[in-house]
Amino acid sequence: MEIQNNKWCFAGHNIKEFDIPFLCRRLLINGLPIPEYMDFQNMKPWETNIIDTFQYWRFGDYKNYTSLKLLAAALGIASPKDDIDGSQVGEVYWKENDVQRIVTYCQKDIVTTANIVLKFKNMPLVKDENVVFVK
Repeated sequence: MEIQNNKWCFAGHNIKEFDIPFLCRRLLINGLPIPEYMDFQNMKPWETNIIDTFQYWRFGDYKNYTSLKLLAAALGIASPKDDIDGSQVGEVYWKENDVQRIVTYCQKDIVTTANIVLKFKNMPLVKDENVVFVK
């Protein structure tokens, strides 16, 4: 008997327009199947289990792009971009071979995204002392 947890969801900043399509394309390019939980092709918008802080911030507006760094600053949340940003990940990986630096960058993004979601829900933010980065 398989037990499924239906209370989970994907969460991120611009995850609908970048992360998920990117991952799905890479899966196809590498000859791997797209997992059912990532195949949003035939789903209605209300059937997808995605929280996208970029979409939240738009409030229906489709004229502008807002980076995670800018949205965090606008909401008074510490920026996760204190070392590298997404445009530098390739160089850090291929030239510096520093995967741990990329891991830390991604973990900081996750904390910031979580705090943005909490801010939208008018809930207390996650405090730095309650965050543990795994190596």
